[in-house]
Amino acid sequence: MKIFSEELVAKAVSELHVADLANATIGEVLLVAQYLERATGIPFIRMDQGSPGLPVNRYGVEAEKAALDRGVGSQYPAAAGVAELKTEASRFVKAFMDVDVSARSCVPTVGSVAGSFGSFIACTQRLPGKDKVLFIDPGFPIQKSQLRVIGAQWKEFDIYSYRGEALREKLEEMLSEGDVAAIVYSNPNNPAWICLEEAELKIIGELADRYDVVVVEDLAYFCMDYRRDLGHPFQPPYPATVARYTDNYILMLSASKIFSYAGQRMAMICISDALFEKVYPALAQRYNDSGMFGETLVASILYMITSGCTASTQYAYAEMLRLSTEGKLNFVEDTREYARRAEKMKDIFTRNGFHIVYDSDVSQPVGDGFFFTIGYGDMEGGELLTELLYYGVSSISLSVTGSGQKGVRACTSRMTDDLYEVLEERMRAFNEDHPINRR
Repeated sequence: MKIFSEELVAKAVSELHVADLANATIGEVLLVAQYLERATGIPFIRMDQGSPGLPVNRYGVEAEKAALDRGVGSQYPAAAGVAELKTEASRFVKAFMDVDVSARSCVPTVGSVAGSFGSFIACTQRLPGKDKVLFIDPGFPIQKSQLRVIGAQWKEFDIYSYRGEALREKLEEMLSEGDVAAIVYSNPNNPAWICLEEAELKIIGELADRYDVVVVEDLAYFCMDYRRDLGHPFQPPYPATVARYTDNYILMLSASKIFSYAGQRMAMICISDALFEKVYPALAQRYNDSGMFGETLVASILYMITSGCTASTQYAYAEMLRLSTEGKLNFVEDTREYARRAEKMKDIFTRNGFHIVYDSDVSQPVGDGFFFTIGYGDMEGGELLTELLYYGVSSISLSVTGSGQKGVRACTSRMTDDLYEVLEERMRAFNEDHPINRR
C-alpha cells in the first residue's frame, strides 16, 4: 500500500516546478520529499542528498573558534592558503597515500566543487585543441553542470562494462582523437561505491601521459573503502591512486565527509609538483601571467571564483589533518558507521526483491559505505525513483549520474536506527505491490 498518493506527489511536482520527476536532480528530489513530509507529517526515508550524517569533528570546531579568537577574521586570507594548512595537507598526503606533494602545490578550495570548477577551467584552456573533459561514469552530476557554465564540452562512458584490462581499450578509443584535456572520476565512486583498482589506475596514468591529459581524482570519500584496513599514518596498505602512475594529476581532498565538516565548505586540491610548475603559453597569453599551471590556477582562476577560503576554517582543517597524521584522530573509524548502515539497508532491499546494480569490482564484491545502487526487476531508474516516492523513500535515478544501468542511487547518511523497521515495512509493501519474476 502506497504511503503517498499519486495525486499528492503530482501536486508537489507541479507546485515545485519540477520539469521531469523521472530525471530530477538531487535538489529537486529533496524538495519533493520535504514538501510531502510537511504536507502529511509522515517522515521520509531520505536517500537523496549525500550530506554527512555524523557529528561534526569537534577538533575542527575548537581550532576554528581559537583562530577566530586570535583575530584571523579581520584579514583576507592568502589566495594560496594559510601556511599551516598547506604544510599539514602535504604531510597528510604522504602519511595516508605515500605520495609526495610539496606544501606549495596543496591549495585550499571552497569545497571540492570549487576545486573541480577551477581545475576544469585551467585544464581545458592550457593547450589549444584540448578542450574536453572525459567522465568515467557514473559520477557527480554537478561537475557536468560546471562545464556548461564555462562552455566546455565533455565525453563520457559508463565503466560498468569496462572494468580491468577492458578499460584500456575504451580509454584509447575516447582519447585517440586528441581533444581530451582532463579525465575525472571519484574513488570510491559516487554513486556506485565501486573502487578503481591499482591495475586500472595504472592504465589511466599511462594513457594520461601518452595523450597529455590531466587526471582529476576526486577523493571525497577518502579511505572509506572499509574492506581494507586503511587510515594508519605512514603504514600500508594505502588507498589506490593514479598519483603512483603519472605526474599529470590533481587530487581533491574534502573535509565534508571524512571529518563531517561539510557546512564550512573546505577542501584541498593537491597538484603534482611537476604539473604545478609546467608552463603553458596559452595560459600566459590568456591571463597575462607566467603561464605556470599552478600559479595560474590559484591566482588567476580560483581567486576570481571565491577570493580565497575562509581563514578560520583553514585552521580547522589544518588541525584535523595534523591530528590524523599524528595518529591522534582516526577519521576512518569515525566514518565506519556508514558501512554498517549500508549493510543493513542492502539486506532490507535485497530481501524484498531489489538487487544491487553495481555489485562488484574487478577482484571482489563492492564494499559497503556512503552510497550503494539498487534496481528492481526491469524498472527504469526514473520509474523506480517515482514509485519509491509513493512509499516514502527518496533517491536519485542513475541516469542523471551518467550511468547506462537501470536503478537508483541510495545514500546511507541520513539513516537512523528508528527507521530500519519503517524501511522494512515500506519495502515489503513495495514488493507485494510490484511482483517480479524471481529467477
